[in-house]
Amino acid sequence: MNTKSSIINFSIRKVSLAITLILLFACVQLLDAQSISKQAIKNLDEYYSKALADWEVPGMAIAIIKDDSVIFAKGFGVKEIGKPDKVDVNTLFAIASNTKAFTAAALAILVDEGKIKWDDKVIKYLPWFQLYDPYVTYNMTIRDLLSHRSGLATFSGDLLWFGSNYSREEVIKRARFLKPVYGFREKFGYSNIMFLAAGEIVHVVSGQTWDDFIAERIFKPLKMSRTNTTIKSLAGLDNVAQCHTDFEGKTIEIPYLNWDNIAPAGAINSSVNDISKWIKLQLNNGKYGSTQIFSVNRSREMWSPNTLQAVSSYSEKMFPTTHFKAYAMGWGVFDYLGRKIVSHSGGYDGMISYTCLVPEERLGFVILTNKNSSLFNPLVYKTLDIFLGGNNTDWSAMMLENTKKQNEMDKKSQMEEEQKRVKDSNPTLNLKEYAGLYGGDLYGNAKVTIENGELKIVFAPAPQFNSILKHWQYDTFSIQFPEFPSLPKGKVTFEINASGRVEEMRVDVPNPDFDFTELKFRKFE
Repeated sequence: MNTKSSIINFSIRKVSLAITLILLFACVQLLDAQSISKQAIKNLDEYYSKALADWEVPGMAIAIIKDDSVIFAKGFGVKEIGKPDKVDVNTLFAIASNTKAFTAAALAILVDEGKIKWDDKVIKYLPWFQLYDPYVTYNMTIRDLLSHRSGLATFSGDLLWFGSNYSREEVIKRARFLKPVYGFREKFGYSNIMFLAAGEIVHVVSGQTWDDFIAERIFKPLKMSRTNTTIKSLAGLDNVAQCHTDFEGKTIEIPYLNWDNIAPAGAINSSVNDISKWIKLQLNNGKYGSTQIFSVNRSREMWSPNTLQAVSSYSEKMFPTTHFKAYAMGWGVFDYLGRKIVSHSGGYDGMISYTCLVPEERLGFVILTNKNSSLFNPLVYKTLDIFLGGNNTDWSAMMLENTKKQNEMDKKSQMEEEQKRVKDSNPTLNLKEYAGLYGGDLYGNAKVTIENGELKIVFAPAPQFNSILKHWQYDTFSIQFPEFPSLPKGKVTFEINASGRVEEMRVDVPNPDFDFTELKFRKFE
């Protein structure tokens, strides 16, 4: 009896000791995690500040969410260059294509309500929808709209809406004239216009405009009180960041441009304080507080790959732990340091932003900046490295050096092109022969006139696209849009037919966002 009692007591002591050790270890781990977190935030704060100065960006705001808590939220720099007003957590920025995840979420709500299915045909709701091929038109689904697999090239048709007076419906209808570069569902081709069509489905099915639906079903329950879907709402508001770009060697302010006609793809304006609530909703799989806005199943579906993207040799070298990239629905997905990353960038003219989720770590963050700059990119990877245990790589220094090298290469290329120009050549015809009305089915018209002895061009759907045409060589003239300083100089070439008359005008403004060569301008007789 005594022996048995001793064995029992010994066993109890062993269990107690084991429990004590486990609790002690857990406490040490917790304290260590808290210590790492505080140091991480301090390091990141300093890194963000230095990077902002190094990249010469006027201002930005960043928020980090971990385990359903905002552990960092801060504004850096100024709202407008040359003015003292500081950016803070409530400063409004245009978040551009980060809007796409809101459009996907709006459709997810309608899926939960049984009003639509992801694989419903688009023409079921938009019977006037039409693309380049009858088969594609008939078979395009809501999932296709949200997955960038229409067969169109990345950014194809974006000049239909950028700065134009076309309505949302007219932009979509004119997309039927766009030419594909891939087979349907064959490859990734980023399409703002397809997301616009997705937003119009929200309108048709709910009976509310996309803007009202987003405001009522997402902004309101999340208490995103400063967030809106149009720059018209910015009028009279305080604490709004201004847009900036580089022009002739210096940073300048540029005005906001109305994006109402592409709103479901990129028109939301918000702050890191408000976006933090959106990130909490995402990390909690559609639940905010006690409110389930969309279901766990819909959350999973929006984060599931639909369209594969290539991992380039450059990416393999820079990010060796990234093995796949894909587009889901309103979100891009890839792996980094063994975790699935769900993210999206946003590019507005004069503002660049990024939203990032690491679901298994219950980690998310948002970066909003007020200049056309790639600053966000190194900050994304530095933040991920700090929280996921990556190397101590100075992404900002590395990427900034790469950017400077690329800029030098671009300048060298421009100089070489200028040296090849035949400077003593003359136009084939008298200037008045080039003047006239040009147009095509896709975009509409452009008018060329003579002003003070020089040719001037104005795009009819977007009068802000206007430029004096300076003779460059032969029948080619240089073009630069003064109201869009973020766009580089380009060229306009007039095609002369066998009878010696101008037949067509071709516009080419090389840039990564807008394909001017898509626009066909034939001269009207």
